[in-house]
Amino acid sequence: MDEMEEELKCPVCGSFYREPIILPCSHNICLACARNILVQTPDAESPQSSRASGSGVSDYDYLDLDKMSLYSEADSGYGSYGGFVSAPTTPCQKSPNGVRVFPPTVPQQPPPQHLLPHPGSLPPVPRNSCITCTQCHRSLILDDRGLRGFPKNRVLEGVVDRYQQSKAAALKCQLCEKSPKEATVMCEQCDVFYCDPCRLRCHPPRGPLAKHRLVPPAQGRISRRASPRKISTCTEHELENLSMYCVQCKTPVCYQCLEEGKHGTHEVKALGAMWKLHKGQLSQALNGLSDRATEAKEFLVQLRNMVQHIQVPHQHQQENGVEFEACLVAQCDALIEALNRRKAQLLAQVNKEHEHKLKVVRDQISHCTVKLRQTTGLMEYCLEVIKENDPSGFLQISDALIRRVHMTEGQWGKGTLTPRMTSDFDLTLDSGPLLQTIHQLDFVQMKVPAAPMLQLEECCTQNNSATLSWKQPPLSTIAVEGYILELDDGNGGPFREVYVGTETICTVDGLHFHSTYKSRVKAFNGSGVGQYSKTLIMQTSEIAWFTFDPASAHPDIVLSNDNMTVTCSSYDDRVVLGNSAFSRGIHYWEMTLDRYDNHPDPAFGVARGDVRKDVMLGKDDKAWAMYVDNNRSWFMHNNSHTNRTDGGVAKGTTIGILLDFSRGIMIFLINDEQQGPVAFEGLEGVYYPAISINRNVQITLHTGLPIPDFYTP
Repeated sequence: MDEMEEELKCPVCGSFYREPIILPCSHNICLACARNILVQTPDAESPQSSRASGSGVSDYDYLDLDKMSLYSEADSGYGSYGGFVSAPTTPCQKSPNGVRVFPPTVPQQPPPQHLLPHPGSLPPVPRNSCITCTQCHRSLILDDRGLRGFPKNRVLEGVVDRYQQSKAAALKCQLCEKSPKEATVMCEQCDVFYCDPCRLRCHPPRGPLAKHRLVPPAQGRISRRASPRKISTCTEHELENLSMYCVQCKTPVCYQCLEEGKHGTHEVKALGAMWKLHKGQLSQALNGLSDRATEAKEFLVQLRNMVQHIQVPHQHQQENGVEFEACLVAQCDALIEALNRRKAQLLAQVNKEHEHKLKVVRDQISHCTVKLRQTTGLMEYCLEVIKENDPSGFLQISDALIRRVHMTEGQWGKGTLTPRMTSDFDLTLDSGPLLQTIHQLDFVQMKVPAAPMLQLEECCTQNNSATLSWKQPPLSTIAVEGYILELDDGNGGPFREVYVGTETICTVDGLHFHSTYKSRVKAFNGSGVGQYSKTLIMQTSEIAWFTFDPASAHPDIVLSNDNMTVTCSSYDDRVVLGNSAFSRGIHYWEMTLDRYDNHPDPAFGVARGDVRKDVMLGKDDKAWAMYVDNNRSWFMHNNSHTNRTDGGVAKGTTIGILLDFSRGIMIFLINDEQQGPVAFEGLEGVYYPAISINRNVQITLHTGLPIPDFYTP
């Protein structure tokens, strides 16, 4: 409960909330404190008119810190206060919370007796009053209702009541300087608890304080509580109970609010239903926060255990201390000697750079001086030629002179007037790593690293690739030189190393489709290899998604449509492979003939990665294919043609390839009908989807397809 106390205190007065009101920014403030921090703007101008006229610097510019507009059809008359353009003529003061308050320049006449407010009610709020939230600094202009337009936070008021009632300890004096004594009385007017000495010293029974009412502390605590709660009524229609909730305005409303039209077009729900809904949402949010708090408590226990472990005296004493000190001195002296040698080498390098800069600049000065002398001589000669009065003699040499002038000007424009060397030294001594190493010199006993932690939120599989990410335990201080990632064969076999390096994330490509892999990682340093992490099980995709591979295509192959469409620029057959290899599972993909001219023989099937790319697919022993024309088809492997089958292809035909590694067979389909018998049997190993075409054919690939219904594995 003690941790909650700060939530129950007003940010202005620092005391427990009394009659708290809710500002539109969702922060709370005591009603009396809100009255104290009101800013009264000059009566001559309103915020809107003053923003539209005049110029100059405003003393209200501090209100522009957060111009969040709060004007809407759903608000209660509050708005963002943008400040005045014209400066006020009255001096300003600063209240304790930093809000500037303008004192009235002319004393106001007291209102007539019949206009005095009812006892216990708030005095009227001056016109153009503005209040600034002390927590978020948003400024709000009050409407005609003043502070009564802000809803009271009855829930917070009740929580404060219950909290104060739960404080069973005796009330203490609020004026004792050192150790507070038990309070004996409370002044209702001063709202202060006194012990007997402080009451006699600060609250004498005679004088102006004699009329104050002193009550026992327990009674004073009760008097501090808010009056008994009333039935929730609308702030705009005091005779109407709040029974509905405006979803758009996020505020309770009454039926009269709906009838008047202010909330008539808004979505409204029953107050009780929304009360239960928001309670559930708050409870659900608290569950996550509770988990974080539990983790924080466990973390604090771990830290306290570490403190106890650190404070235990070290029991092992260093043996042969003299020899150890001598060895330490010798090692440090060797480092200093090596540093001095390196210092001499670096100084020699600086001198060399210095001499090089001087030589380059001096050479450029000499070169530029010679060219300037030649240019000046040419200019003087041309000026003398221009003075020549013999037209024929001038024209004999004018063309050559013009060319020389242009040529000389062009020579000056080729970077001649740009310094070839800067005066600044380009050498920067990188001493950071060395300094860091020096700072890291310490008496440590090297240990093998702790087991890494797999970051499950970053581990994933895509198609036949797996990405794994890991990190060292948060409190581990043991140096790590690298990591070893291991995977099994996807079939329950032994683990094998797939990555060794310093990175903490790795993507492994070329895995089997429709396979379950186990993965683990361990760290190593100079002392050895640490423990394995927990084993992570990852499932690769059951259905293959792939495209044609530009890297495997013959140079005459032309790819488009994100490598899903292929054609050829040659009349000869050319081969292209897919970018995914198959070795396990059942796979099915299709190809559509977008263009088919002059009855060519495209071939479809699978191939090894080193298949020939300049002949028809199936001509060598690295491919298994079906080639087809407009009337019939053949199966071909190692240039052996078998199983001629009637039925050809045309533009728009779809060719399907079904590869089943569980039975080691491959079947071809044309327009969803099986073409011939089983094409090939005994298929084992790694195969790539492949086709061969010439310029009369264009094909589009379709992948990620389910197995045809007719096929039963």
